[in-house]
Amino acid sequence: MFAIGVDERHLHQDRASGARNDWPGLVACLNDMRAGDVLVVWKLDRLGRSLSHLIRIVEGLKGRGIAFRSLTEAIDTTTAHGEFLFNLFGSLAQYERALIRERVTAGLAAARRRGRKGGRPPSIDPERVEQIVAALEGGASKASVCRTFRVPRSTLLGTLERIGWSGVGAGGQTAERRTAKSAP
Repeated sequence: MFAIGVDERHLHQDRASGARNDWPGLVACLNDMRAGDVLVVWKLDRLGRSLSHLIRIVEGLKGRGIAFRSLTEAIDTTTAHGEFLFNLFGSLAQYERALIRERVTAGLAAARRRGRKGGRPPSIDPERVEQIVAALEGGASKASVCRTFRVPRSTLLGTLERIGWSGVGAGGQTAERRTAKSAP
C-alpha cells in the first residue's frame, strides 16, 4: 500500500467475517475520509459484504466527493472507465452469488429426492422417544420425564413438536396437569 501513496497512519483493517454487519475498521475509515480523498482497497470484495452494501458505500463516498480505487481489479472511480468496471464487476459478483445459491438449492433438493435428510440428527433416538411418549401418556409430567430420561426440557419440547405429539393421552385427557381455582 505504501508504493501507491497510502500513509501507514491511514490504514484500517477488519478481521471479521464478511457476513457480519459490524466492521469497526471500515466505520473508522469512512469517518476519517474527507472530500478529495481516495478510498483504496486491495480487492473489491474486501469493502462490502454484498453487492448492494458495496454499491451503497461507493455511492455514499461519491456523494461526499470521495473516489474509490480497487488495486486487484484496477478500478478507479475517478475515471469513466473505472466507474464502468466497478458496476460491471459488481454485477458479475452478484450473478456468481445467485448461481451458487441456485446450485446449493438444487443439490439439497436432489439429496432429499435420494432420501437424505439434511440438518442436525435428532437428539433423542426413536426408541427413547417412544418410551418418553408412553410415559407422558401414562400421566408423567414433562419435568419428571426430563429427569428420568436425562433430557433437557427444550430438547423434549422440540422433539414432541417435531413428532407432532398433541399431549392427549388415554381417555382424551391431556398429560399436563391443570389446576382450576374455584370461585369463593
